Order: sequence, then C-alpha cells, then structure tokens
Amino acid sequence: MVVPGHTSQQMQAAADQAAVAPAAERPRTQKPRSRMMRQYDLVERVRSYNPDTNEDLLNRAYVYAMKAHGSQTRASGDPYFTHPLEVAAILTDLKLDDATIVAALLHDTIEDTEATRAEIDRFFGPEIGALVEGLTKLKRLELVSREAKQAENLRKLLLAIADDVRVLLVKLADRLHNMRTLEFVPEASRRRIAEETLDIYAPLAGRMGMQEMREELEDLSFRTLDPQAYGVVMQRLDALADRNRNLIGEIESQLARKFRDHGLTARVFGRRKRPFSIWTKMERKSIGFEQLSDIFGFRVIMPDLESCYRALGIVHTTWPVVPGRFKDYISTPKQNDYRSIHTTVIGPGKQRVELQIRTEDMDQIAELGIAAHAFYKDDIGSPTELLKRESNAFAWLRHTIGILSESANPEEFLEHTKLELFHDQVFCFTPKGKLIALPRHANVIDFAYAVHTDVGNSAVGCKINGKFAALSSELQNGDEVEVLTSDAQSAPPSAWETLAITGKARAAIRRATRTAVRDQYAGLGRRIVERLFERTKLEYADDKLKGALPRLARASIEDVMAAVGRGEIKASDVARAMYPDYKEERVVRYGAKKGATPAAAAKSAAPASEPHRGPFAIPISGLNSGLPVKFAPNGGAVPGDRIVGIVTPGEGITIYPIQSPALKDFEDEPERWLDVRWDVDETSPQRFPARIRVENVNEPGSLAQVATVIAEHDGNIDNISMSRRSPDFTELTIDLEVYDLKHLSAIINQLRAKTIVARVDRVNG
Repeated sequence: MVVPGHTSQQMQAAADQAAVAPAAERPRTQKPRSRMMRQYDLVERVRSYNPDTNEDLLNRAYVYAMKAHGSQTRASGDPYFTHPLEVAAILTDLKLDDATIVAALLHDTIEDTEATRAEIDRFFGPEIGALVEGLTKLKRLELVSREAKQAENLRKLLLAIADDVRVLLVKLADRLHNMRTLEFVPEASRRRIAEETLDIYAPLAGRMGMQEMREELEDLSFRTLDPQAYGVVMQRLDALADRNRNLIGEIESQLARKFRDHGLTARVFGRRKRPFSIWTKMERKSIGFEQLSDIFGFRVIMPDLESCYRALGIVHTTWPVVPGRFKDYISTPKQNDYRSIHTTVIGPGKQRVELQIRTEDMDQIAELGIAAHAFYKDDIGSPTELLKRESNAFAWLRHTIGILSESANPEEFLEHTKLELFHDQVFCFTPKGKLIALPRHANVIDFAYAVHTDVGNSAVGCKINGKFAALSSELQNGDEVEVLTSDAQSAPPSAWETLAITGKARAAIRRATRTAVRDQYAGLGRRIVERLFERTKLEYADDKLKGALPRLARASIEDVMAAVGRGEIKASDVARAMYPDYKEERVVRYGAKKGATPAAAAKSAAPASEPHRGPFAIPISGLNSGLPVKFAPNGGAVPGDRIVGIVTPGEGITIYPIQSPALKDFEDEPERWLDVRWDVDETSPQRFPARIRVENVNEPGSLAQVATVIAEHDGNIDNISMSRRSPDFTELTIDLEVYDLKHLSAIINQLRAKTIVARVDRVNG
C-alpha cells in the first residue's frame, strides 16, 4: 500500500513502471486507449481547465491506486489500473474538480483491494473517503434475487448521490468505460450489464441532463443487445450521410447566411441522430427507415437569449413551418434543466429541417447536464449545495430519494425508480395556472398525486379542458385539469395502482392501501376490546390505555388496537395492562365438552333470556347445535391464534384466525360473526392445520433439508406443492399439522436459520 510522502520523482518512477507512452487526445465516443496514460498526462489534463489544481493530491492518488490494484488484470488482459485511469480521463473531459478525479482513481480500491475507508480518509481526507465509499457496491447479499441485489445497490448509490452528487458523475463514467470494453466480458454477463445500463444508467444520465453520455450508453447497450439491428441502422446511416454530405453543408451555410443578413452571429452545424434513437422511433411509430424525416438535425447556437427568439422569427418568416413541430423549452424548461427552442421547417432545397435554437450556456447544459456546472471553483460551496440552488434535475433526484421510505421492499423501489427514469414529458395546468410536468402517457390519477397526495387519495372525478372525463384519461400537452375530490373518500381504490404511470402515484396508492388495511384491523380490535370491557364491567378510556402503552410494548393506541385486530395480542392483555388486578373469568369455550361445536358451546354459555349468544355476548341467529365446524381452507388455525367463527347458512361454521385476509369478505355481514375461543385439553394434545410458504435456494437436497427440520421438530407434513420462482429459487407451499402457535413458530424459526432458506412466512387464508 502507498504511504504518502514520496517525492514527485519517486512517484513518477513508480508510475512509469506501469505506464507506457501517452496516447493522443480522443473524443469521448472513441474506443478506449490501448496504452496507459502517464501520471503527468492526467495532471496536464486537469490543469488545462483548472490552473489551481492540487498536483500533489493527483500524484499521490495515481500512485496509491496503481499500487493498490497491483497485478490485478481486467477481462481484456490489461492491468486493472487502466480502468480507474480511464474513468478519471472521462471526468477530465467533463472538467470536474480534483476531489472527483481522485475519487475516480480510487473508486474500486475499497471494494477490490485491501484498502479501507479509514486509510482513504487518512491519506486523502474524509471528503474523498465519503465519495469512494459511496461508489462501493454492497456485499454479502446472498439469498436474494438478482433484482433485489440490483435494487439495494441502486438504493445505496442514490443515497450517496443525495449527500454528494459527484458520486453519480463517477459512477456514470465508470459504467461508460465498462460499456466501452464490454466485448471482453463473457457473453452472459455482457447481456446482463447492457440491460442494466439501458434500464437504469442511461436514463439516469438523461434525467441528470447529461445527454451526450446518455446517447453513448444507449448506443453501446443497443450494439450488445441487438447487434444485427444496430448494424443495419449504422449501414443505412452511413449510406445516407454519403448521399447528403453536400446537402448538409449547403443547409448550414444558407442558415448562417440568412442570420448574418439580419445582423445576427450564429454558429450552425448539422448532426445526425444516434442509432438507438432512430431504432426506438422506428419501433414506436412502426415505420421504416426511409419514412424518417428528421434523421439530421441542425443546432443554431446564439450569443444570448434575445437572439434565440430573433432567430426563430427569421426562420419562421423565411420557410414554411411544419405544424405541431414547435416546442419552447426555454420558457418552459424540462425537469433536467434542458432549455432550447425546437422547430421544424421546409427549408432550403424543400428539405424538412429540424432546428434546435439555444445559447452556448444552454448547449453546454443540454450536453453535459449537471456536469456543466464548474465544480472546481473554490467559491461555490459544496457541489451538492450548488445544484440544490441551481438545478431542477437535482430536485428530481431528491424526490426519487423520497420514494425510498415509501417502498416496502427492494424490488418495489427498483420499480418506482425505473418508472421515474423512463419518460418524456407532458405539461399540464391546474385551473389556477400551476404547471405540472408529467411523463408521457400519464393520466389524471398521476396528475392528482403530482398536485398533492391528499388530492390523489380523495379524487372521485375530473374535468379536462372543462369537460368531464374519466380519471384514467391520458393527458396531452397543454391540458387544463381540474380534479374533483370528496371528503367521503379517504383512501383510493387499490386498483388505481395498476392505472398509475408515475412512481409517486403508485407509491402513494400502495401506502394508502396499507394504511386502510391497518385501520380495518384497528377498528376490529377496538370493537373486541370494548366488548370485553363491557362484559367485565370495567371502565375503558383512551387516556387510561395511553398510560399502559409501555406495558404492551406499543407506541400508540391505534397500534394496540391493530395488534388486537390482527390477533397479535389479546383483549384480556389490554385489560390486564390497564388494570393489573384483572383476572380473566372462566367462560365456556370451544371444545369444553368432547365433540362440542363452537355453536353449541356458545349456545350453552348464553343466559336463557338471550339465546344464541357467545362468550363475548355477540348476537347470533339461525344456529343450532348440529352445525358442522371446519377450519379455514387456506391456512387453518392453531391454538394461540385469536379466532373467529363465520357462519354460513346450510354449511356450518368456519374457524379463521383473526389475521386472515379472507375475513374482509364478511365485513358487511356482522350477523355471521361468532367469537369463539380455544380450550385445549393439555393432557390429550392434538394437532391443528397450518400453512407456511418457504422460499429456498434451488439446489440438490434443499427439499430434504426442509422436510428434516419439520420432522425433527415433531411437525407433520400433510401436503406440499412446489413452484419455480426463478432459476435460483423454488417456492414451497406446505400444509402442516402442529400442536399450537408456539410449536408452529419454533418450526418457522428453525427453517429461517437454514442457509438454503431465503424466506419463510405463515399463510393465512
């Protein structure tokens, strides 16, 4: 490991052992260098845009990283150190500060060498140490799906970006160089990496306004995922460029001359669209290459904002405008800070000409996005604070971070993030004129949640441009949307989740649905508690229960009621917490007599003046002692569960655990509910049905290990079914027979301790 303090001559000598002759400058779209860049080359690249660069810091980082990676090699056979060096070179093209360049040199040291965060902090300072740690992937993520591992690493990356946006710039440069050298990676890994790049990193670069990097990442992914289509598009593009080479120059000169005639100085140049952009447009519109009319576009770079609109007037008064092809992103910028005027005219030679008119600053931001900000200046404060003040793109990132707390699991977070990454924009307005930017294909539900979560949750109808419309109506640019709400609706229908397009709307709907379910449990729990207190002549008050919360290990009264409703604690436990001297009285319970049914037990326990009343005095009707009793078909119930009987005329009584989701089907029929209790004879133990779901690693002998655990703990397997979730995991649904809840919990805990088991859950039908 490198110890700082070497002389510059010593460090250069060490670098020269691994470095060869410097390569010529290259554009970012060119293939990577075949020779390693020397130490002084890197310093010169940084000094070319930042004369105040800390050369000693760059030199120390260069040598430290080179020695840390030592003899490690890449899949291409090149020294591994060529990779961080190329990442640093990409970032010098973006003109980034010293700390970012150093982080690029060190970004794989913690993950792939013996270097530690503490050592990085000691040698290079905590700022650089935090950047490097933010770029270090999570490890030890065994027994989870590839999607979950991908999501957790993306979650960690986004959290690190929220602290320091330079983490994102290094990560994108890292991915760009990996994509440029993807040909050396095994084919199976190539496809996975290219898909991940197209799914996450390319759109992430686009949302941060880094259009040039996004386009190169997309093209490199496209070339890997569909090389035949890529080759066809490139062949057509090259042939078209050969045919139109003179025409492009002619259009450039005519446009520039027209602006000069009106006293404007403009820089005009043509460029062709990238292969992936062309291919996606052909796919989206189901058209052939020959039908594309905007393969070549022209940039018009003006000296100031006023000149942009003067240039637009000259173009529109000189050539016919193509209807529907005008967009002003200067007055209404995109969320990634993109600003430009787009228009299409029938220009010189009767050719359709697509123009983008912008200033030099706008052009820099359009290509480099957040990287266009001068991070190396000393008077700007932290780069992240700078972007919070000046960048709408960073506001989107902070919004995405907010989804972290609303996602129930890693896969859900990944889904939300992908939804946020993939879209062009539609601009709509509230009746008061507030502008709402939404993804293409968004509907009124997405609009409502973009206005406010409460508006979305209480939405019952809408008007689009003054006319009543469905909430699922797709919105178009310029629509004025009025969302109609009702206080009677506090939670949205769960089906809205499948209709929503934006991650924000889906997360809010999912969260509201979970809250509604919790409220249902809390309402049921409160009824159970109040009935117990009424029967036992005890006084119940929320204030008194509030003082007993610590004894119940719950944070709020609603938490207690929901726990009672789910069967996690008993109503008698609540009474005992409020009244320590409370003793639960003996009542006739299910099974008090051999062969007795709950209905019979309830009937025998009721006073003569109130026939057919159960132990909690719940009125019932239409019962007789001959009703058959059975357990819930999907999951059963075991002693220790809080149970409920549901009466089905002509069929009998079905016993459900109180946490069973199936009970929701009977919420509007309270006359069918019967409270029953267990009264198991401990001297004659018997087994009861339960169902568990086991997700285990798909390897030889895994089923035998699961069965062995159950057998060793005296459980009996009644039935088992298997389904293949993925090539790596199998889902087992097992019907067990156990003695009670304690017995079932012990089996579940022992299964969870097995290394081949990823997850175990009890199933309640």
